[in-house]
Amino acid sequence: MGEPTGRGALRGQVLGVDSGGSGLRIAVARADDAEARPLALRTSHEPVRTGPEGIDADHLLAQLLPAAAELARETGVDGFTTVCVGAAGMASLGEELRTRLPGALASAFGVRRLALAADAVTAYAGALGQRAGAVLAAGTGVVALGTDLTTEGGWRRADGWGHLLGDCGGGAWIGRAGLEAALRAYDGRPGGSTALLARAEAVFGPVTELPGALYPRPDRPAVLASFTPEVARCATADDPVAAGILRAAADHLAGAAAAVCPPGAGRVVACSGGLFDMGEPLLAPLRTALAERLPDARLTAAAGSPLDGALALAAALDRDRLTLPTDRKLLQITRLAPG
Repeated sequence: MGEPTGRGALRGQVLGVDSGGSGLRIAVARADDAEARPLALRTSHEPVRTGPEGIDADHLLAQLLPAAAELARETGVDGFTTVCVGAAGMASLGEELRTRLPGALASAFGVRRLALAADAVTAYAGALGQRAGAVLAAGTGVVALGTDLTTEGGWRRADGWGHLLGDCGGGAWIGRAGLEAALRAYDGRPGGSTALLARAEAVFGPVTELPGALYPRPDRPAVLASFTPEVARCATADDPVAAGILRAAADHLAGAAAAVCPPGAGRVVACSGGLFDMGEPLLAPLRTALAERLPDARLTAAAGSPLDGALALAAALDRDRLTLPTDRKLLQITRLAPG
């Protein structure tokens, strides 16, 4: 069966896309569902490539179009009136997506409205919906995003600079700090942790071979982040060095949240992303750090995922109820002429 042309698309179903380091997730929801709950879902575990021109639009479309066609058939529609694509790197690496996706999605599915969003924006929408506040989106990396919903205020963003220049307090940062403490212990230098050294050798083998195994890898941030659970375990077992690493990470995260959180009482800071799955070893020092920097703010868990946020943004745009700030880099809205 060929892909739907979209010429007879039924109004009322929207598509949300979440593209990140772990792959691509695509879901369909009814536009008139206030919670934009997914009706059907497809997942690809192949991350979209990034090349000299930025995010590879052909590679994304090669995964997105067949999956979206399957979702259209499964839910009984010819296409989708509105789509939101949230992608890691959209802000700085998304130019090819901005050029290619509108025409491709209009042709394949009759799309009339398209939102292209940074993954931090879909994380925000999934975590807080369309209310003012701040979101800490933290996994391998970390970015903080906040807004007061005014045109003048727009979006406030902090960090998200990658593991070489920033992402302070994220998974790669914590993992690197843990491995550095392990190597200090191996050398006999101050600040080392024999507990972390034991865990590093259990996970990676002899630490003398770690530089050669790590430095050539293109997925260094993910490898570094894979050691984060070991840091959390050592911190829980009362290793002072590991606990200190998590306190420092929490302080970095709180600083990023303070940089973007809009002023005023009753502010909300939501935590989104896999880093917070470690629970109290990180959340306890984060609450302490936030209480010092943002005493009037309340820390809360995210209400939903970035994919939930993409669906919510698509549904709001479809109903002309999108109130989050638009921005060419972070949240660009394109309205397409009927074919």
